[in-house]
Amino acid sequence: MKSVNAIIMGAAGRDFHNFNVYFRENPLYNIVAFTAAQIPGVDNRVYPPELSGRRYPKGIPVYSESMLKELIIKYNVKAVFFSYSDVSYRDLLSKAALVQSLGCDFILLSPGSTMLKPTVKSISICGVRTGVGKSPVTRYIARLLRERGFKPIIVRHPMPYGDLAGSIVQRFASLKDLDDYKCSVEEREDIEPHIRAGFTVYTGVDYGRVLNYAEREGDFIIWDGGNNDFPFYETDLNIVVVDGLRPDHIVEYYPSEVNFRRADIIVITKTDISPKENIKRIYDHAAVLNPKAEIVEGVLAKKGEPELSLKGKKVLAIEDGPSITHGGLSFGAAYAYSMEREGVVIDPRPFAKGLLREIYRIYPHIGRVLPAIGYNEQQIKDFVETIENSDFDVIVSATPADLKLILNRDYPIVNVKYEFIPSDSSSLEKLISMRYKLIP
Repeated sequence: MKSVNAIIMGAAGRDFHNFNVYFRENPLYNIVAFTAAQIPGVDNRVYPPELSGRRYPKGIPVYSESMLKELIIKYNVKAVFFSYSDVSYRDLLSKAALVQSLGCDFILLSPGSTMLKPTVKSISICGVRTGVGKSPVTRYIARLLRERGFKPIIVRHPMPYGDLAGSIVQRFASLKDLDDYKCSVEEREDIEPHIRAGFTVYTGVDYGRVLNYAEREGDFIIWDGGNNDFPFYETDLNIVVVDGLRPDHIVEYYPSEVNFRRADIIVITKTDISPKENIKRIYDHAAVLNPKAEIVEGVLAKKGEPELSLKGKKVLAIEDGPSITHGGLSFGAAYAYSMEREGVVIDPRPFAKGLLREIYRIYPHIGRVLPAIGYNEQQIKDFVETIENSDFDVIVSATPADLKLILNRDYPIVNVKYEFIPSDSSSLEKLISMRYKLIP
């Protein structure tokens, strides 16, 4: 049977995993290209032979998604597989309309077609949007497991923005490992807090190999998801985190609703700053979409280090990048912390350089905050120059990455840390310990 020419639409993560698991040895499809979106600078490269396998000895080219129509026509493509997360239903169906108008099938692979099964105990922690607090919940559960005598290993959703062949399996146990792997600001945001909490983190490109290494080192796998993607692993327990500030994103973004419907436990975060009607809407969604799920409420407790006085001072508020850009938030913990302490938050938009100017144009919802953007050296340069050009007295940073490692000057910086605290301190522990019998 002749194979069908196909394209995988991605954003440097889910797309590569889907290829490795579903397409690499699949004779029914001939993958002629990946397309890339969302993440600046992850196109115009090749998925290398070390990963693409014997059927693709020259590797597979990665193009910008803007070239999708041209590629479909050029390569006589008959199937397009959508393989990335955090898109609105409207955008998703618009992409489907383009593909189908060209005579192609537009296909979404299910969790069951793409998940690998760990041989040790496992929990997945996913979300319904980026910036909901998945990683703080991950650390909360990892600490709980460690206290009970387990050695949990955190496997983080991929962020392969650099050398793919050199990133097949990555192990992070110290801050030096972040430097050795030349991690981007975005990678540091997600991995550094886990390391500082004393946990080993695995990530990479080939998650079958990642799993093999992680299982050899630990006896409990915790999947720490990215954006609102569903897990790469079939775990014993599915925990899904929902943002109290964005209750209807459950049914407005893909694959948010997939996660929500699959959840064994739904964790609602930011309940201290969310309107009560928002929390009620989440319960209403659960009653219709997933009535069997247990629901736990909690907060992301903020702490400034060091505790400097901000009253009357001009503050540059720097936020976690993805949460503020495609995550749709106009501000985050840095802005909230600054306002609570009577700082005067400046508007960094007039000072934006290079990519940051483009970011503010693409995402006009962003408020008086600076998203931490740095997927490559040029973007880090633009980010640093924007900071240097801004008029402020103190930086309040809610990015978990250590900005002092990339800034050229010694600025006063307050780092806002946030950790998950359940409203009922025993509720989540009780659910894991007793109902699911994952802890002896």
